[in-house]
Amino acid sequence: MALATHKITPCLWFDTQAEEAAKFYCSIFKDSRIGKVSRYTKAGQEVHHKPPGSVMVVEFEIEGQTFTALNGGPNFKFNEAISLQVRCETQAEVDYFWGKLTQGGQEGPCGWLKDKYGLSWQVVPAAIPQMMTDPDPTKSERVMNAFLKMKKLDIAAIERAYEGRAQ
Repeated sequence: MALATHKITPCLWFDTQAEEAAKFYCSIFKDSRIGKVSRYTKAGQEVHHKPPGSVMVVEFEIEGQTFTALNGGPNFKFNEAISLQVRCETQAEVDYFWGKLTQGGQEGPCGWLKDKYGLSWQVVPAAIPQMMTDPDPTKSERVMNAFLKMKKLDIAAIERAYEGRAQ
């Protein structure tokens, strides 16, 4: 079965870990799979400097979103200017994705983290956008004040803040 085709597909640039990273991401998300893997040939070796037969591009899909992982060399690194959001309905989901994605990576503030490849992720409760756009600005302010103090987000604590209940 072919991967879904989208007009826009994020391309993630790795040095040499594209296949490893795609397998890692697919091991975390239930609805995921690896697609085609293309390999470098002798053509263009003076430019790409990769051994013939080594992995060039890996197509993979997570939750219906296609991605391309490229072994492009060490020239570029991920940074926080782009991140992938994982919206979670329950604390168990937050805990699961946070635990898996931080393995070998690092925790950041406010639900942000970097995985072991340096890719930034946000593991966030699905209800946060609604809370942050509530017509009552005191509610959104309390929510922001609550999650600014957290690394991994705590849904119950954020809900208490939203409702104005004591922590």
